[in-house]
Amino acid sequence: MFQKFYPSEDWASVYEIPFEQYYKQGYRGLLFDVDNTLVTHGSPADQRAKELFGRLKRIGYEVCLISNNKEPRVASFSKDAGIDYYIFKANKPSAKGYLQGMEKMGTNKKNTIFIGDQIFTDVYGANKVGIKSILVKPIHPKEEIQIVLKRYLERIVLREYKRKKNR
Repeated sequence: MFQKFYPSEDWASVYEIPFEQYYKQGYRGLLFDVDNTLVTHGSPADQRAKELFGRLKRIGYEVCLISNNKEPRVASFSKDAGIDYYIFKANKPSAKGYLQGMEKMGTNKKNTIFIGDQIFTDVYGANKVGIKSILVKPIHPKEEIQIVLKRYLERIVLREYKRKKNR
């Protein structure tokens, strides 16, 4: 029933994902959500995020941010983090932003991974498009009210996902 919301994988943090391993498996493009995936809501790119993106470029990845935020937020984070591509007002879970991101990076559904912290926008959108989705835990519990409400529903889906995963 909830399978369309299940991530391909889940990790505690974006900073724990074994990106080298995925590169060896043939993945070449990474789409990232920004707020509460890489940094707390509204925060600029911190040193940890900058180091992550430097590492990803050295590995050989193309990287694109995909966010429902407005352009000033996404553009400034992208510039600070040294990322060449971004999609703002992506209207996730709509497929359009994911497809635009892959087009900018020159990647496709088979060699692209999406990483985000929300099931009903990030993971669901990636799954609709047919790309690998990685769910990470939110960095900080303080969120906008509409996200807080969605988190209650996410708990139900995550409980079922973990049951299935443990079988």
